[in-house]
Parts: sequence; structure tokens; C-alpha cells
Amino acid sequence: MTSTLARLTPNEIDAIGRELDAIRDEVIADRGERDARYIRRVIRAQRGLEIGGRALLFAGILPPAWLLGTALLSTAKILENMEIGHNVLHGQWDWMRDPSIHSTTWEWDTACSSEQWKHSHNVMHHTWTNVVGRDRDIGYSILRMDERQRWHPLNLGQPLYNVLLSVFFQWGVAFHDIEIEKVRSGEKSWRQTRTELGRMWRKARRQLLKDYVVFPALAGPFFLPVLLGNVTANLVRNVWSHAIIFCGHFPNGAETFTEDEVQGETRGGWYVRQMLGSANIKGRRFFHLMSGNLSFQIEHHCFPDLPSNRYAEIAPKVRAVCERYGLAYTTGRFTKQYGSVLWKIARLGFPSPFRRAAPAPASSAAPALSRAA
Repeated sequence: MTSTLARLTPNEIDAIGRELDAIRDEVIADRGERDARYIRRVIRAQRGLEIGGRALLFAGILPPAWLLGTALLSTAKILENMEIGHNVLHGQWDWMRDPSIHSTTWEWDTACSSEQWKHSHNVMHHTWTNVVGRDRDIGYSILRMDERQRWHPLNLGQPLYNVLLSVFFQWGVAFHDIEIEKVRSGEKSWRQTRTELGRMWRKARRQLLKDYVVFPALAGPFFLPVLLGNVTANLVRNVWSHAIIFCGHFPNGAETFTEDEVQGETRGGWYVRQMLGSANIKGRRFFHLMSGNLSFQIEHHCFPDLPSNRYAEIAPKVRAVCERYGLAYTTGRFTKQYGSVLWKIARLGFPSPFRRAAPAPASSAAPALSRAA
């Protein structure tokens, strides 16, 4: 089957690139104080929610206080992880020149250090979005998410693995950059791996101490309710972020690509791949905020370093470009997108009757285009 990318002419691909560059340039020329006010307001709200949630948990022996405190802390952790941490680390707010909201100084509330995440996500994932054999986010080295990937009997347990990945998602992300599979294949030394694991553990240890030792201990006789509240808040954050991310990358309609298809890729070609390999989620304003605006995954993949509050504004323009060139603009309600993801995980746990050709072995050469991470 001929991919959508292959059906476009070079002139059409270049024209798409120019149109999307124009959308990007328009936002860059217009960003300013209202964008700065937005991110500062979100950060203030997140910190207020966290303080309020933790304060209520200290009175957690009373069920209403525990429930409300846990809900507030869960919301705060989602906001910090999705709308603030993820987007700050993409450099979306670096133009403000504020050292407290900058990709080089921000450290977020999750087990993975910012430096490790920026490599595995900004560099690797956003460069090789949905390229089988290159983008390790396709299944996170745990799940078979494409028919080109080799099937193994262990894949039969994929629905269970997915539940575990969802529950422990911050830890899955933390281990993701270590690339343990390269140790098994001999591509990476144990010495280098131990160094990376040590760096990961230093960050993870701080998270464990903060949520599971320090704050519960400060609660004195309410140690156990506060501990349970922290565990619950982290669980809610993990499950939610996993669901949003998987809905943006793996539902029906999101395409995958081979290395051959991206050789010599132009800027326009990169844009096309981002649009075809991503999916949006419909929802109201609060839903988009809680998703980190990754409900506009198509726009985020095209413009990862533009302020996230602008994605809703430019989405109609991006969709219009897709319509002009006959490209699918994949979007749907959360239940529809997540349902198709869960079905794909279950279906690809079984061998494909007519498995598509496997991708060529990974080479060290990157596509010709230098991309914004």
C-alpha cells in the first residue's frame, strides 16, 4: 500500500512546508505579554493547588479533607507535568528570558530528570516521529504498536504490560532514555549504562523522598493518610498522562513510516510526517489545559517550541492546509481515540496474518533536515 507521504509530489510537499512556516512565523511575531501572563498564571494556579492539596492531606484522617486534598494534589501534578514541565522543557517559553521558566533551568516533578527527558523526547522522538526502528516511543520498547515490528510470543501479554506501563508511567519514561535493550545487543557498555542509571537514580531518589518520606513524616500521626494521598496523586497523574500521550500517537489514523521514506527528508516532508503521524483529541478548554494542550498533538508535533496556549488558535489553519492537499487530519473524542488505542494494543499482541515488511536496519545517519526539537 502506497503511503500518503509517497503520493504527494515534491512541489506539493515544499508548498506545505512554506504554508506551515508562515503559520509558525505569524505566531512568533505575535507572541508577547499575553503569552507570558498565561504561563505565569498557570504556574501560580498549579502551586496554589499543590499547597492546598498538601495542607488538606495533613488533615487527611477526615475523609472529605483527604478526598479533596488528593484531588487537588492530583490536579496540581497533572498541570505541572503536562502543561508546565513538558512545554517549558520544549523551550516554548525561553523567549521570555525568565531564568525561572526556562528549558535550561527547569526541573520537573517526575522521576525522569529534565536532561534525560530532553534527549529521549525532544531529540529522539521529535526527530524520528513514528519512524519504525528509530522512534523508541512506538511502544516504549515494551509494546508492539506497528505491524512492521517483529512479533514475539511475549507480545500476547500486551494488555497487561500496557496497564503496568500506565500505572508506573513516570518510571517507564525515566528508564526509557537508558536504552537497556542496547546493552543486551552489545551496542552499549554496562559502564555507560551504570553512569546513566546513577544519574536517573539521583533524580528518582529525590522524588521518592519528597512524596513518600518527607511530606508524610511532616504530617506526624497522619503519616499513612498523607502517604496514601501522595501515592494516589502520582497514580492519577501517571494514568492520565499515559492516556493522553497514547491517544496522540497511536489511535486509528495515525500513520507510521520507514527509514527509507524519510531519507533526504525536506522541511516540508518533516511537517507532513508530523501531521500524518499524530492525532488530536476533541474537548473543551479545561480538557485541553489538563492535557498540556497535547490534545492538539498535530500542532504540537509541527511546532513543538511554540507556546502551547496558541495551538487552539492555529489548529483551524493547520487543518485547512491538510484539507487543501488531501491529507487526513485525525481527531476524535477521548473515548474514541483511547478505545482505538486499546484495541490496537490487544490486536498487535497477536501475530499479523500479513505482516508488513520490516524496516531497514537503523543507520547512524539522520535525515538531511535539521529540525527544531
